[in-house]
Amino acid sequence: MEALTEIRWHGRGGQGAKTAALLLAEAAFNIGKHVQGFPEYGPERMGAPITAYDRISDDEIRVHSNIYEPDYVAVVDDTLLHTVDVTKGLKTSGGILINTQREKQEITPLLNGYQGKIYLLNAYHVCMETMGQYFPNTPMLAALVKISGVIGTDVFLGEMEKSLAHKFAKKPEVLAGNMAALKLALTEVG
Repeated sequence: MEALTEIRWHGRGGQGAKTAALLLAEAAFNIGKHVQGFPEYGPERMGAPITAYDRISDDEIRVHSNIYEPDYVAVVDDTLLHTVDVTKGLKTSGGILINTQREKQEITPLLNGYQGKIYLLNAYHVCMETMGQYFPNTPMLAALVKISGVIGTDVFLGEMEKSLAHKFAKKPEVLAGNMAALKLALTEVG
């Protein structure tokens, strides 16, 4: 991993992009990384476009601003490709991860000529297979970890199991489905 990895999340209010960014920051912090995980707030409401960010580093992070030239971008809702410039500032040395049921040849023309790596994940399929409900942030988080390499996948799964067990302490039946979604996403991202 580079000394500093910057990630920008695009989603819609209620899809969990902010939660995914914060969970990633927490997992990285727990293994000794320096982190920042934060949303960009505006007049968000359920279904409105939102942006969240992660900075993860082995060294102290001295910059405190939004991320304008991310290494990776995660797009939780592919309908945003029509209205938001999700590739703005995106480094070609990194990549973009898109939750979609469409094929790459349908998605590529919507990326403003982006020349870096394009990764797709059908988070709907992953969620329905593992949880029976659509919460796209869970599989998108795992896929982003895999493509970025900010945390080793085995370490990440261990951290997520601890975090989700705490988060869902009053609903332990939810843990197994979320862990299955994380594991399946790691194998299905491509």
